[in-house]
Amino acid sequence: MNWQSLKNSALCQPGEHRLSRRRMLGTVAAGAAGLGFSRFLDPAIAEEVRANDKQVILIWLDGGMSQLESWDPKPNTQFGGPFRAIPTSVPGIEVCELLKHTAKQMHHLAVLRSVCTQDNSHSAGVARINRGDPKDRGVVYPFLGSAVAKLLGPTSSGMPPYIWIKPYSGGFKSSDAGFLGAKYGALALGDGKPPENLLLNESISVTDNELRNELRAKFNQRYAVGRRKEWTEANSYVYDLAHTLMSREELFDESTLSDRDRERYGTHELGRHLLLARKMAETGVRFVKVNSYHWDSHGDNFNACDSLIPQFDKPFAALIEDLVERGLMEKVLVIVMSEFGRTPRINSHVGRDHWPEAWSIAMGGAGIKKGIVSGKTNAEGTFVDGPEHDIGHLFHTWFRALGVPPEQMEYDNHGQPLPVANEMCGPVEELLA
Repeated sequence: MNWQSLKNSALCQPGEHRLSRRRMLGTVAAGAAGLGFSRFLDPAIAEEVRANDKQVILIWLDGGMSQLESWDPKPNTQFGGPFRAIPTSVPGIEVCELLKHTAKQMHHLAVLRSVCTQDNSHSAGVARINRGDPKDRGVVYPFLGSAVAKLLGPTSSGMPPYIWIKPYSGGFKSSDAGFLGAKYGALALGDGKPPENLLLNESISVTDNELRNELRAKFNQRYAVGRRKEWTEANSYVYDLAHTLMSREELFDESTLSDRDRERYGTHELGRHLLLARKMAETGVRFVKVNSYHWDSHGDNFNACDSLIPQFDKPFAALIEDLVERGLMEKVLVIVMSEFGRTPRINSHVGRDHWPEAWSIAMGGAGIKKGIVSGKTNAEGTFVDGPEHDIGHLFHTWFRALGVPPEQMEYDNHGQPLPVANEMCGPVEELLA
């Protein structure tokens, strides 16, 4: 088989460019409105931004989840592997049998099976997918979480706009923010734990703490004189986020979990982190990212999937079920993705290698059509059959689903207008409700 002959041509077509470039309504203004500085905006635009209560939960399966063992099974084919396809709650839509719990929630979800990206290395792919594949304009673009924090600001809850739940270390991670500035970085909760020293020392009274914070604010104001505000604002901002979290310590108290939640989400790492993501969304965090590692199955792919995918499947299904039950599914956009998929061809180590040519992304919730599959791959899953969709298409789709007006789909980087994602792409209309 000549695989290259099966490939379609360009990933994004110039005709798909549907963005309005209005510099006066750039996203610096949008971010300012979200942070309470509505005097910088037209009152009507400011009110529209404040009224937008959409949120995002991004589940990042780092290393590359296999689409053939999840969203796009090809059983009984040359590259299909040993697992069966099973029916879902939507007639005619099938997923891999390893997603038996998620299959029951398919009527709330959408899957795009025509994702075709360019980078097959982790170092390039992770950054490109998280940034929406912008053209090189000499600046480092923000990751999706920082972009949403900038475009929409925090919710009215006062909770941090961008929280990253991840294994290993935590802390404030400014690198995600790119040229937006450190303020729009992520507050990372290492192993889902609260920041160190979150609780007020029992020797310090509430009154003393308030006085300390007043003094800190005055020192910060003095320090900020003559210095770049991007960094001085970020420093103050981290303290403000910590102060907010101090009043919500119950979010991290696992002793309060019900037996039902323990059973449905599980006590393993990803299950605990997805449950915490639900709680963070319930309390008003604008963007929650949950990281899971070790999905890079170059060897023993099928046993790896047999172990890993059920650890994702059950708590993910519980998350969707809970968001629906709590009336949050219409306002919370849920996304499941990696930096690429896995090769159809099985290597000599019974593994699947990196494959950006044809893979799948699942989503649901705010602004997304329910119970559909968009796009398809050919019979053996080697390439996309029909129009291909790059990550730029997905960024425009998600921003549209979140209600970001077209006139705000542009950053103002010190007078330099920058599109929020690849401007040669447009949204995947079939995915939008």
